[in-house]
Amino acid sequence: MWHLRARRRAGDLSVVANRTGRIQRGDILLFCTLRNERVRLPFFLDYYRRMGVNHFFFVDNNSDDGSREYLARQDDISVWGTQDSYKRAHFGVDWLNGLQRRHAHGHWCLTVDVDEFFVYPFCDMRPLRALTDWLESCSIRSMSAMLLDMYPQGPIGARPYREGQDPFEIACWFDSGNYLISRNGQYGNLWIQGGPRGRAFFADAPKSAPALNKIPLVRWHRNYAYVSSTHMMLPRGLNNVYDRWGGEKASACLLHAKFLDTFGAKAEEEIRRGEHYAQSREYIAYKERMAQEPDLWTRWSEQYVNWRQLEILGLMSKGNWA
Repeated sequence: MWHLRARRRAGDLSVVANRTGRIQRGDILLFCTLRNERVRLPFFLDYYRRMGVNHFFFVDNNSDDGSREYLARQDDISVWGTQDSYKRAHFGVDWLNGLQRRHAHGHWCLTVDVDEFFVYPFCDMRPLRALTDWLESCSIRSMSAMLLDMYPQGPIGARPYREGQDPFEIACWFDSGNYLISRNGQYGNLWIQGGPRGRAFFADAPKSAPALNKIPLVRWHRNYAYVSSTHMMLPRGLNNVYDRWGGEKASACLLHAKFLDTFGAKAEEEIRRGEHYAQSREYIAYKERMAQEPDLWTRWSEQYVNWRQLEILGLMSKGNWA
């Protein structure tokens, strides 16, 4: 079904810059959909290039801030554009599934949003290639990451974010606890909720809080498909990324730089567009809460240091990778 959906939505996309002929065997690929994220792109691209990504695939959903043009000028980026509905494309999943089926077979792929930054064990000393080589040697096809919402101390809009800046110079705090974990009976993946969005925006309805479980790193096969964002996949075995008896499997985190000064305008835009899940309920909750109290920081907030801190707190694991 998911491949059929992707084929049907392939007509939504038009080529802006196709440099896929430059991709070599073994290259690490990154896939992303975006809309109006121009100010974030320089740091995002630099971060993942330094990590070891060789080629980027972007689907630009009708940006009018220069994002598409900026990306099209980059030698290691292929860009597709569309004015069609993000919602009808299953929130972008159909577009990326189609591109991955055509271009990603046999490659390790990261699938992330432009405000998500992959942090894995030993990332301060080992490139992404070292991680994928180890995963492959262990016959591991997919790696999970917990989405860790980062936020500033004080009002979200107090410190302006400038182009090219590391967003974690501003949003450097996170919740070290306050997470709910359950298992999805149909697909077998863990379902994680909570953190600052759970306590601040969905305190009265915690089960409606956004999912924080993701599977962003996969050695792709043309028969694979994401089902719901990067929360879960088919075949179901790709979702078995956590050890049920103690969490010994290696896992990562995605530092989520959503809460910068651009957040208020972004929430307003997405409410107007109505293109997100459940009639943009999530963004409506953001707007209502931000009008009352725009500060997510509490005395229990933890300041980010490095991946080792996240491992000590139990938010990620190096497994048996030594």
